[in-house]
Amino acid sequence: MKAIALLFGLLKSGKVLTTAGSMLVSLWVYAISFGWKFAGGFIALLFAHEMGHYIAARQRGLDVGAPTFIPFVGAWIEMKEMPHDAETEAYVGFGGPFIGTLAALACYWAARATDSSLVLAIAYSGFMLNLFNLIPMSPLDGGRITAVLSPRVWLFGVPVLIAWFFWRPSPMLIVIMLLAIPQLIKAVKYRIDMPGASYYQVSTESKLTYAIYYLGLTGFCATMSFELHNILLRPS
Repeated sequence: MKAIALLFGLLKSGKVLTTAGSMLVSLWVYAISFGWKFAGGFIALLFAHEMGHYIAARQRGLDVGAPTFIPFVGAWIEMKEMPHDAETEAYVGFGGPFIGTLAALACYWAARATDSSLVLAIAYSGFMLNLFNLIPMSPLDGGRITAVLSPRVWLFGVPVLIAWFFWRPSPMLIVIMLLAIPQLIKAVKYRIDMPGASYYQVSTESKLTYAIYYLGLTGFCATMSFELHNILLRPS
């Protein structure tokens, strides 16, 4: 907690408002709890995830800033320009978990090649990180992806997030739920003829494409998380 308080003090003073600075502070905080090697691997996976968003946003011509890291919160890229439609938002939202999952998969292959339980644990954390972000609730990536189908899909994320809280209680889950309340209200009130609904009007082909991508990536992350969890629990 002292480390987090120090971090926010530094952020307020503007001394670490850079990718490298916030990354180093996050590395230091995670290292205190998990050790330098695991912290370094986890930060690298976070960076890969955020760069996935960054690359996807730039591909769609959006003006975005470099990633900023906050310990035990994660990281984000500054959206200096917001998407103009739900399909673009879904594309940018999908970029993070997609590249992040590829990075976690690379760690898994490295762990198998070197028989390293540490690298395997890093891979597991990467798959879990991306799986969590795929919960279909805004402001998580899953909410941004599934919005291309309908904002009402966000309502399915509520029981998932509640179940995750009982499985792994965390104050951050409460924060995420509070941030999601305005979006959930929007989902309940959503109608295709309401003002601003044109943002979510995309082709059936796009809806089907993103549904397949989303379910495929979520299923893969869930399967890998389950398998690696069981492997890590086995006696060595």
